[in-house]
Amino acid sequence: MSTISFGGLATGLDTASLIEELMTVERQPLTLMENDKTWLNNRLSALQTLDAKFNSFLIKAEDIGSSEDIGAKKVSQSNQDYFSASASADALPASYQVEVVSLARVQKDVSQGYADKTAQEFGIGNLTLTVGENDPVTIEISAENNSLGGIMEAINASGSGVTASIINDGTDSPYRLVLTADNVATDFSLEASGLVGGTYEIPEFATTQAASQAHILVDNVDIYADSNTLDEAVPGVTLDLIEAGEGVRTNLSVSLDKTSITQKISSFISGYNAVITAISDSSDGALGYDTGLNSIKRRLQNMISGQVPNSGNFSSLSELGLETQRDGTLVLNEETLSQAVNDDFESIAKLFAGEGEEGGIGARFTSYLENLTDSSDGFLAGRKESIDSNIRRIDKRIEMTEMRLEKREQNLISQFTALELLVSELNATGDYLTKQLAALENLWNFNKD
Repeated sequence: MSTISFGGLATGLDTASLIEELMTVERQPLTLMENDKTWLNNRLSALQTLDAKFNSFLIKAEDIGSSEDIGAKKVSQSNQDYFSASASADALPASYQVEVVSLARVQKDVSQGYADKTAQEFGIGNLTLTVGENDPVTIEISAENNSLGGIMEAINASGSGVTASIINDGTDSPYRLVLTADNVATDFSLEASGLVGGTYEIPEFATTQAASQAHILVDNVDIYADSNTLDEAVPGVTLDLIEAGEGVRTNLSVSLDKTSITQKISSFISGYNAVITAISDSSDGALGYDTGLNSIKRRLQNMISGQVPNSGNFSSLSELGLETQRDGTLVLNEETLSQAVNDDFESIAKLFAGEGEEGGIGARFTSYLENLTDSSDGFLAGRKESIDSNIRRIDKRIEMTEMRLEKREQNLISQFTALELLVSELNATGDYLTKQLAALENLWNFNKD
């Protein structure tokens, strides 16, 4: 039940404005709590942004953390028509001649045509499907599935390694059952003589595509495979066959991808600079009171300038033309780096990927950043838990304060309403007494006359 407010009719006071001003004063603690909550949310947002920078830098550190990652290889081909090739870090720099004699193919068989694919006009009994050297699979055809569509579904449900489908060839008896082996170079046969009765002829199949292995020549060595993807024909190289071209030889060369290596190192430096800049910017903003940031920054700077013991010719990044600026970021001399990669890649790999049990720059940063970004006890995780706890506490206080303020406002309204009623009653009493005095005065004057 709401309280009726007379709005100053009796007293002449602007009670609504008075209550609003009083409540403004009462709400000051609530405003302070809202400000604290905003500050905490801004701090959390800044931490999440910084954590994203750490994660991005981690990916770039991982790209140079091992000899396999940093030692990228590339392939080049004299012809792109017959296969595509990709090289792993394990590929050996060398040249090859590759000839695609034939592609790997699956067996395909097609039946004669039938007028209706749903008519249950076949006999009932068993189909026997033999795939490769596996034991024959018996497929039961009953009065419920003795249509062309039913036979297709029964074959597909058998798990035999053959997939059935139905095509329409546009003739008077258009529906034909097509059987396709699931695996390349695996032959199969279907025996349908076990079907007895029915008006439709027993399916007879003609092979339209025989099963065959892929066949290629690598430097005149015959290589066969049950797939059109070969990953052992050339060490460290995956070949995806596209088209047969018997008699056509494609020159394939594998070499160190020096451009990619330089890009990975440049990307690592950019990631480092992004983190250092983000930490510096955060120190002037919502994270200005977090002493842990300065500790992280010093740790990163020590790691980037530290020595990496190894048997190569480089033991620090400064030897590759990297210079530290006043703001803590690095400037990369790309010409010096490119020359070092071209002249002494092995030493580059030892510096970044490490040697033996001694981790290189990439491995060191990877380990540190993994701990820093750990979802359970990393830099963000601990601070987020504390911030979330404080926000929940403030939300609870805000809720209780709002309830108290609502009651306080209702009390003020009730008090001012009571005041208006009292003044109104006093005014009414005063008017009554004034009228009575006037009547007495008139009576007195009348009697005197």
